[in-house]
Amino acid sequence: MNKLIAAAALSLLTTSALGRDKSPEQFLYGSSAPVVGAATAQGTYRAAVSAADPRAAAAGRWILAQGGSAADAAMAVMIALTVVEPQSSGIGGGGFLMYHDARTGLASYDGREKAPAAAAPDYWLGPDGKPLSIQQAVPGGRSVGVPGNLALAAMVHARHGRLRWAQLFEPAIILARDGFAISGRMRMILESREAFLAENPTARALYYGPDGSALAVGTQVRNPALAATLTDIARHGARTFYTGGYAKRLVATVGRAANNPSLMTTKDVAAYRVEVRQPVCGTYRIYKICGMAPPSSGGVGVLAILKQIERFDIAGLGKDSPVAWHLIAESMRLAYADRAQFLADPAFVVVPTAGLTSEDYLKGRSALISADKAMASVAAGNPAAAPKLASVPDTEVAGTSDFAVADSNGNVASMTSTIESVFGSGLMVDGYTLNNELTDFNFVPAVDGVPAANRVEGGKRPRSTMSPAIVYGPDGKIVVALGAAGGATIMAQVAKALIGVLDWNLTLQQAIAMPQIMGTGNDVRVEKGTALEAMAPALTALGHNVIVGGFPLKANGVQSVPGGWSGGADPRSEGVVVGIK
Repeated sequence: MNKLIAAAALSLLTTSALGRDKSPEQFLYGSSAPVVGAATAQGTYRAAVSAADPRAAAAGRWILAQGGSAADAAMAVMIALTVVEPQSSGIGGGGFLMYHDARTGLASYDGREKAPAAAAPDYWLGPDGKPLSIQQAVPGGRSVGVPGNLALAAMVHARHGRLRWAQLFEPAIILARDGFAISGRMRMILESREAFLAENPTARALYYGPDGSALAVGTQVRNPALAATLTDIARHGARTFYTGGYAKRLVATVGRAANNPSLMTTKDVAAYRVEVRQPVCGTYRIYKICGMAPPSSGGVGVLAILKQIERFDIAGLGKDSPVAWHLIAESMRLAYADRAQFLADPAFVVVPTAGLTSEDYLKGRSALISADKAMASVAAGNPAAAPKLASVPDTEVAGTSDFAVADSNGNVASMTSTIESVFGSGLMVDGYTLNNELTDFNFVPAVDGVPAANRVEGGKRPRSTMSPAIVYGPDGKIVVALGAAGGATIMAQVAKALIGVLDWNLTLQQAIAMPQIMGTGNDVRVEKGTALEAMAPALTALGHNVIVGGFPLKANGVQSVPGGWSGGADPRSEGVVVGIK
């Protein structure tokens, strides 16, 4: 973490509430104090923000200090991430938001990207009729879906905001105009994506030197084109992004791309609308777990992972027990099998959400799990009202960003925002990075005439594993709000952290920092260099095919504690928890 980021992080972590006369710059650029990492930072705050980048967290904290709501702060974080984490999220992508309004209760907002109207099930088939590889499909215009994040921000601000719309953009505009420092994580990503971004002159000019190498850690980057875009949208509102010059330039960029030109039109962009979804809620022990409805698979999947292990004494086994982790992995295998077959955009396919989350169904799935032996294989179940659908391979890749906010009035936001792969489609327009979300659709549209739920269709939203969640205690008060980034690993990350908090009485920080396990198909992956790797022989003895390796981990959340809020940020990331005392 470079000095600028570290200074901002420490000043935000340790200072008490500042007056409303404090400028955004003072929050964004901080002091010259030494570093305190997110994993060691402790504190109880009246209001708190957890985000994957300290500058974005600072933006949220400044909004809270101005009297903004958790909704205002969360949207300011999303907009700031467009600048400082362009490889992961921003206004060129989409997201899901779970929002608890202290006055009106829980709501969820679907700002997922959409396919162009002209898209058809053969969208990802090559001239030979065979599916393209993910490497062939990602670069260029065809992978870009109509972005939803700004439409989501506008709706959420109108319903839950307290500050002026333009204020939400001030921190991001400052960062884009005056500059932000290249972080260690961003430099590493730039080095790994040099070839991918070779045909993007805007990215090359912003993030690479004259010799073609990635800019050094600490180098100041200014993005005047993005500053101008954000300033204009701040003045004229989100709809200006979906009409006029912005829509024309977006469509021209994806339609004239050297690789995979798109079918998107300005009508597709202008027609985009946010969907307000009924949250998926269920019980786990004494807690109420709430997550996103389809096209997210997170709400259904996380609840299933938890509910299927409810009959086991996970608390008694403890976090050092290979049997406990075996049970968690088995439950994940079942949940991911159901995800692959049944979860998709409910506007285009009957999604049996009620059946997948019913007590009887999950008890039946749980009965397949044994404490002393792994299942030989897993398959999707037969929930009530399920249509006949094909199960086909998944193509979701790691990327994304997550953040959570709690304000002093009891409002809480948990949002996951994404442009899909690292630097999305590799395209930029008006200073922001464009997503490649359409590669989240199934490339194989059908098997033996049976359609895949998540096949491409015109105007459809691709399935996502993004899993923003809010958990309530038996008294109806919020216990924790969290989510994660990292493609298909997201459900596993969120479920693991919730087990740590709810079963093992860990702080959210400790739970997020625990080693990661993920069970899918006939494999169980465990995080290299951790206690789970040491348990690999025991897991193998239980019948698992254990794969030891790394994970793209980046979870964030806030937690209710006596006197206010604390939080957690993955120590494997550059994330921080900041707040107002």
